[in-house]
Amino acid sequence: MYALVDCNNFYASCERVFQPHLNGKPIVILSNNDGCIISRSDEVKALGIPMGGPEFKVREELKQKKVHVFSSNYALYGDLSNRVMKILEGFTPNIEVYSIDEAFLHFDGMKISDYQEYGIQMKSRIQKWLSIPVSVGFAETKALSKVANKIARKFPERTKSSYVIDTDEKRIKALKWTKIGDVWGIGYRLTKKMQAKNILTAYDFTLPHNEQFIKKEMGVVGIRLRMELQGESVLEMEEPKDKRNIAITRSFNGNITTFSEMKERVSTFATVCAEKLRKQNSCCYGVILYLRKDKYKVETQRYNFYKMETLPYASNSSITLSSLAVKMLKEIFEEGKIYKKAGVIVTQIIPQDQKQFHLFEEENPKHQKIMKVMDDFHKKTGERKIRLGNQDLQRTWKMKQDHLSPKYTTDIKDIFTVKCN
Repeated sequence: MYALVDCNNFYASCERVFQPHLNGKPIVILSNNDGCIISRSDEVKALGIPMGGPEFKVREELKQKKVHVFSSNYALYGDLSNRVMKILEGFTPNIEVYSIDEAFLHFDGMKISDYQEYGIQMKSRIQKWLSIPVSVGFAETKALSKVANKIARKFPERTKSSYVIDTDEKRIKALKWTKIGDVWGIGYRLTKKMQAKNILTAYDFTLPHNEQFIKKEMGVVGIRLRMELQGESVLEMEEPKDKRNIAITRSFNGNITTFSEMKERVSTFATVCAEKLRKQNSCCYGVILYLRKDKYKVETQRYNFYKMETLPYASNSSITLSSLAVKMLKEIFEEGKIYKKAGVIVTQIIPQDQKQFHLFEEENPKHQKIMKVMDDFHKKTGERKIRLGNQDLQRTWKMKQDHLSPKYTTDIKDIFTVKCN
């Protein structure tokens, strides 16, 4: 049996944990640089404010309807997500973290007499320990557990936020209730194609006469999804894998026109890439620099620029990757031009224990000792206070965050203060 545990309106729920007066109030969370709406509470959905809409277009509507607006507080959301996953590990060791607010659980080898009650226990413990509401769906396959989760989320009073699809009758009923656009892996474009073929529900998706169309449009992915919805488990739990590419790209909260300012941004992005490599015990050979000009203020149609170089030896040193990124920047940056976005991507990643050493050209061995000091300090304090000389000492990357809430659990300066009279 599989379970999908999903945190309800996760970003909004995180804000409510430390601001309980917002319970029942409309909340939206904005993307990087306070650009678009990326999360809405149920109250906002009821008001008809669209997901993904630019904030400036609905700013007046948000004010009129007294919607509480927050910038993305990734430090807070990430910490609370880790805490949710740690609680779930107490219910089964077989857990696959699917996203920041979702996880698949597998109960192979465990004797559980009542899965719905087990799901209620999960929900209650997370609610009690973290005040984060969750929904739990159980089924024989991962795809069906997604469907079960939607039912638990839609009917919390009838299901107590825990629902089990454990019979063929329940499966068929659930599939007929599920719209095709709500099926796991069916995006907007595929939904339109499915509807044009009169595939309107998840149940229609499983009918024999639609098999060839699904195979043509989705290939083996569609066939596996169809089998999963029919109750045949073909998608197993996935082990955490090291990333093949690591990218740090950011849009700027203003225009960048000078080399010195862009140099600081690029150096910071390269440093964070190196940090992520070390975290997964990897090294890289390839480094790509990406720059994007203001497309409305360029003389030609081209506004995206890339440059790639290969290191003579694999590295995860912030010093090495930053130096190479800055070197490439000198070659493609145009002083005085308006840049809106930049990024650093590391490729050709290998495990650190497979790194080959070279006789005539090799990285300074002191780099690894310096990197260890930096990483240990970061792990201990949660802050990147030790940085390269050409980085901004105040923050990792500059974003517009006019509505940012405190980092209650990750920054000692923002810790809750309780006054006792």
